[in-house]
Amino acid sequence: MRVEIVAVGTELLLGQIPDTNSQWLGEHLAANGIASHFHQHVGDNHERIVLAFRTALARSDAVIVCGGLGPTQDDITRAALAEVMNVPLERHDDIVVSIRKMFGSRGRPMPDNNLLQADVPRGASIITQTRGTAPGLICPVGQKVVYAVPGVPHEMTDMFERAILPDLLARERAGGRTSVITSRVLRTWGASESALAEAVGERFDALTDDSRVTIAFLASGIEGIKIRITARGDNAGHAAALLEEEERLVRRLINDKLGDIIFGVDDETMENAIATRLLKRGLTLAVAESLTGGIIASRLVGIAGASKWFQGGVVSYASQVKFDLLGVPEGTVVSADAAKAMAQGVRRVLGSDVGLSVTGVAGPEEQDGQPVGTVFVGIALGDAVEEVALRLPGDRPRIRSYSAISALDALRRALDRLP
Repeated sequence: MRVEIVAVGTELLLGQIPDTNSQWLGEHLAANGIASHFHQHVGDNHERIVLAFRTALARSDAVIVCGGLGPTQDDITRAALAEVMNVPLERHDDIVVSIRKMFGSRGRPMPDNNLLQADVPRGASIITQTRGTAPGLICPVGQKVVYAVPGVPHEMTDMFERAILPDLLARERAGGRTSVITSRVLRTWGASESALAEAVGERFDALTDDSRVTIAFLASGIEGIKIRITARGDNAGHAAALLEEEERLVRRLINDKLGDIIFGVDDETMENAIATRLLKRGLTLAVAESLTGGIIASRLVGIAGASKWFQGGVVSYASQVKFDLLGVPEGTVVSADAAKAMAQGVRRVLGSDVGLSVTGVAGPEEQDGQPVGTVFVGIALGDAVEEVALRLPGDRPRIRSYSAISALDALRRALDRLP
C-alpha cells in the first residue's frame, strides 16, 4: 500500500512554520511497514487543494491530509474533499453538541464559526476529537481512502494512532500484504557527501528497484553527513537481519576507504560519543575555548549526567586570559603550541584527566598572520599532548560551530587510540 501525505496551509509554503507533521507521519508509517512515496504542500486555495488531492489519489492508495479543518474562512479542506468525492457537505448535530460541550467546559461561549467544523462530506466517517474541536475524517474515494486530520500536532498524532494506523493496517491485511520497515542512521564527521557516495558506490550498484534495502545521504551541516539505511522485511526479524547485514557492508567500505569517520548511530551525537568513551574509561574532561566561546562546553552539558565526567570549561577568549590563567607563553595565540599549552593549562586548573582546547580565527579578518578558518585543537591525555590543525570553510558562525564538533571528533579519535 502506498500512502501520500498532503500538508495544507499557506504558512507552510511561506516557511512561517516547519512541517513537522509530515516528518512524523513518514517516520511512523515506515515503522509500521507502510510506504510513503510522495509528500505535498499546498496553500489555502480551493482549486489547488482539489488538484493536490486528485493528484495524490491518482498515484497512491491512501492519502493523509493535515490541516485546513479549523473554523476560519481559510479552512477549506472539507469543501475540497466533498468536491473530490462528488458529494455535498452535511452538518452533524452530534458534532455541534460535542464542540459546544468542549467550549462550555472551558467557560467560554462557542463562536458560530465553529459550526463549520461539524460539516462532513456525505459518506465520510468521523474520527472523534479528544484534544480539540475539529473532528477528523475518513473519506472513501472508490477503492481508495483519504484521511483528514487537524494540523495541530498533538491532535494529529492522537488521531493517527487511534484511528488511521489501525485502519491502514486492516486494509493491508485485507489485501494480503504485510511487511516491516526499519531504518538506521550512521552519523559521520570529516568526509564530504561525494566522498561518502564514492566509498559506498559498490553497494549502490548492487541495489535495484526490487531490492529490500535502500541507502540515502543527508547533509546535516554542523552535524556532519548522515547515511540512512532502510530495510523492508516480511517480519521484524527479517527486516532486522537485512539491516544488520547492510550496515556491516557499508561500515566496512567506509572504514576501508575513509577511516574512522562514523561517530554515532541514529540519535547519538558527537557529545554522546565523548560521554560514552569517558565513562567507559573512568576519565574526566575539561575544555579551554577561544574562538568557540563556550560552544563545546554547552554541547557537553546538554548530556544528562555530564557532571560525572565533565569538570568544566574556561572561555579564554582574550589573549591575556590564556597567558595568565592557562599558562600559555606570551606571543602568538593562534598556533599549535598555544593549543597544546591551553589543553595542559585547563587540565591543571580544573583538575581533570583530559584537557581539550581550541584556538583559531573565525573572522572576519585574519589574526597572527593566519587566514580565516585556521583552527588548532589541543588534547592533553595521559603523558602525551597532541595538536590537530584544521582549515575550516564558511562564515564566522559556521567556522565556530565546525570548530566545536571538529575538536570533539579529534578527542573521540584520541580516546579510541588509548590502550
